Amino acid sequence: MLITDTKKEELEKKGYRFAGKHRHATNKICHWTRKSMTDEGSCYKEQFYGIKSHRCLQMTPSLPYCQHKCLFCWRDTKITKTKWDTDKYDDPKTIIEDCIQSQNQLLCGFFGNDKANPKKLEECKKPNNAALSLAGEPLLYPEINQLIEEFHKQDFTTFLVTNGESPEKIKTLTQEPTQLYISLDAPNKEIYKNTCQPQISNGWEKLQESLQQLSTINTRKVLRITSVNNKNMAHPEEYAKIIENTDVDYVEIKAYMFVGSSRERLEWENMPTTKQLTQFTEDIVKNTSMDIIDSVDKSRVFLLGHEKPSK
Repeated sequence: MLITDTKKEELEKKGYRFAGKHRHATNKICHWTRKSMTDEGSCYKEQFYGIKSHRCLQMTPSLPYCQHKCLFCWRDTKITKTKWDTDKYDDPKTIIEDCIQSQNQLLCGFFGNDKANPKKLEECKKPNNAALSLAGEPLLYPEINQLIEEFHKQDFTTFLVTNGESPEKIKTLTQEPTQLYISLDAPNKEIYKNTCQPQISNGWEKLQESLQQLSTINTRKVLRITSVNNKNMAHPEEYAKIIENTDVDYVEIKAYMFVGSSRERLEWENMPTTKQLTQFTEDIVKNTSMDIIDSVDKSRVFLLGHEKPSK
């Protein structure tokens, strides 16, 4: 097994649910999905892109696999492996079916909650957006094209987040997600090594190759910067240069949050204040052709672009 019984039990106590039998695919109810059920708020992606938080399935097909051990990652990186090291894995239909079933089981308590929105109670039974971003690197799953295709066959939109360490997989994306994110968490190689803790020798070069590959992708493309005070919030002009040289539609600049396992690696002070994040964002923007076109204060995130996304 990829995940031991002890680790599986530990993760399940944290709200993870495993799909299939090989323990590489999981889903977990997002904080904002729960909030949305009782009309207490929604994910910033609902405001930016129209994704309904109560119908969003947060999942990963590759929990233990990632080429990074980022300081700011709120997941437990002790289990991380850099490449797929087994020929045993679950098929896309099984993964999706099990994730939907787990989602419904985890949300069933809201059906006895008087504060729950009745319309959302019905709609949440059929999630329609897959956020392939829960943990790990989704492009490492051997059947990632088939997984995206199966989600689309089941009328899902797909938001896939990649660390940019698999440019060869981006080249072979025959099934493009609805929205493709690449994480850009450093302005240069030195900060990249210190912040992202790459487990491969040529990570920065692979990231640059993936950024160049975006010109061949026809879906909506977004760079995501997780901003960590005293770690990667430096050289805004270098971030800007990368942005200007990359064929992307939008850039999300989001504050690191002091949560989960990241608290074992970072300090409270590494979480930027709203003032610090705003200044950092403005310093990047003034060196690009983009503008700040939206923001969500409660999530501490800015959206850069030329015009607001169609929803």
